[in-house]
Amino acid sequence: MERRSFLRGAVAGGAAAAFGYTMMRGAAYAAPAQPGTGPYGPLGTADANGIQLPAGFTSRVVARSGQQVGSTSYVWHSAPDGGACFADGTGWIYVSNSEVSSTGGASAIRFNSSGGITGAYRILSNTNRNCAGGATPWNTWLSCEEVGTGYVYETDPWGVKAAVRRDAMGRFNHEAAAADPVRKVVYLTEDASDGCFYRFVPNTWGDLSSGTLQVLKAGTATSGSFTWATVPDPDGSPTPTRDQVTGAKLFNGGEGCHYANDTVWFTTKGDNRVWRLDLASSTYGLDYDDSLVSGTAPLTGVDNITGASSGDLYVAEDGGNMEICVITPDDVVAPFVRILNQSSSEICGPAFSPDGKRLYFSSQRGTTGSSSGGITYEVTGPFRA
Repeated sequence: MERRSFLRGAVAGGAAAAFGYTMMRGAAYAAPAQPGTGPYGPLGTADANGIQLPAGFTSRVVARSGQQVGSTSYVWHSAPDGGACFADGTGWIYVSNSEVSSTGGASAIRFNSSGGITGAYRILSNTNRNCAGGATPWNTWLSCEEVGTGYVYETDPWGVKAAVRRDAMGRFNHEAAAADPVRKVVYLTEDASDGCFYRFVPNTWGDLSSGTLQVLKAGTATSGSFTWATVPDPDGSPTPTRDQVTGAKLFNGGEGCHYANDTVWFTTKGDNRVWRLDLASSTYGLDYDDSLVSGTAPLTGVDNITGASSGDLYVAEDGGNMEICVITPDDVVAPFVRILNQSSSEICGPAFSPDGKRLYFSSQRGTTGSSSGGITYEVTGPFRA
């Protein structure tokens, strides 16, 4: 479903305004009559896994750091972070990064058509702080290093082909990636307080071995038009990529990134915002800004982001109330998942199974507050089509 223009100046009305928080473009967000609920209704009491969900939804633990995955012999990695799902015949694969220094990498879990775990294995090893990333249309996983001179690695979710470092995509504090099959580019966020937003234009679509790294140029306002400019030295040495182009727009801590329907959304943790680029009109604006919320903000600590076929966005929190919040096409913002008693952790890697009926995500440090305490979950239920 195509989301409505962020340049409108009216509040979403009707039944949608009765749930969650409704956002206005160009004005303060308004707290409606029933804050804290959303399109699926209020969160229920915590289940046996310590997770609060709307009625009709259930959770299960699919992996724990340092323990074997299901009945496999594979031991799940520490500090699970960004993730994505890939169709695998009648089943699917969930891949997950490991945000651990020097030995990070990524792993995968294979599921059959009924959601049973049939395998788990490593797809990337001995890389540095693999935070987020993104799936490609040719079914590879881009795993991004969150360090100052980090690389992007292209990996095989099936674990058959060796991972390949993609130098042309630049060296900087990489966070997330989102592929745009219409313009044949990959968007990239930078996790720095003065970071930029990039796109990589490969010489041949489907081959990321060569191409041009570009940076978004725009004014200092929170909405307007934008252009792209080529980064002269993607290697980022001695001058960081974010400092090479005059007029490059700076963003306060780029995090998750998601593309759909000529639009790309990305989050910035330093100011707790969700940005939106309208690619058809080359304009940008805000989909969420907690500084404009009247009352208690429903979404704090924005991080990874994904989308559903319904047009709903799902934004995971790094901190906050340990929630995944939904932003609907009518701009309603409300919690969908809340994890209790894990305040020293963060939620990472939200991704839907190919049929849209299961949502996967991780608590990076679980109940222990340590990278060795990560927990990866699955939520099943009546998600909107």
